[in-house]
Amino acid sequence: MRLIAAATVSSLVSLAAAQMTIQVGAEATTSGGIFQFIPPQLNATNGTTVTFQFTGAPGNHSVTQSTFTDPCDPMAGGFDSGWVLIPEANSLSGVTTPTFNITITDDTKPIWFFCKQLVPSPHCPVGMIGAINAPTSGQNTFQAFEQNAQNFQGTPGQGQGGLVGVGASASALAGPIPSGLTLFTGSPVAASGSGAASATSSGSGAAAASGTSTSPSSSSSSSTSSSDALTLSGSTFSVVLAALLGYIIA
Repeated sequence: MRLIAAATVSSLVSLAAAQMTIQVGAEATTSGGIFQFIPPQLNATNGTTVTFQFTGAPGNHSVTQSTFTDPCDPMAGGFDSGWVLIPEANSLSGVTTPTFNITITDDTKPIWFFCKQLVPSPHCPVGMIGAINAPTSGQNTFQAFEQNAQNFQGTPGQGQGGLVGVGASASALAGPIPSGLTLFTGSPVAASGSGAASATSSGSGAAAASGTSTSPSSSSSSSTSSSDALTLSGSTFSVVLAALLGYIIA
């Protein structure tokens, strides 16, 4: 029985460890500048939770799934956090940092993503891109994806992706959204795959950067509920782990 309990604890610890974090946006004094994901790429196995933390302040960014060949346009059927506007650095003082959590569902597929913000200039072509499980050799490496983004012509698409993407899925938009911060969403990405269809949609991230405040309350509420669920899940895990450890010691 003790061996079974020990194995259970080991499995729970492994499950808890299957979490990775990517910072969304940075500060002017950060090496690499404001427009970046830190780290820009990582590898994650099935079941891993990748948490995107919106810590870049001031900033207005999104985490939007794209494709290798079209890095700066939302992918049809891809995930999207929505834009998170953090107007100033002290906006995060004493509040919970907004996050967007995705769970890896197919680690055999590379996941490409970018920030679709346009203000003060498009973030994607200047380096605000990222990848999960990108090939390390061949033609579709992260370096090649980065080059594709730099060579992107036109305006990055402003369409809103969903929660379930290709290779990973989320359960909620970015959140929680405390007072002073704003979550914006746009019109859905067209089924044809064109992410540029809603570049001027109401509530877009571009409008947000100009001062428009049209944050959907339902999105904020959904994000908060998801955060509460995650907190409850974490508390439940702690109780189970403590109980099992107590049993082994006994």
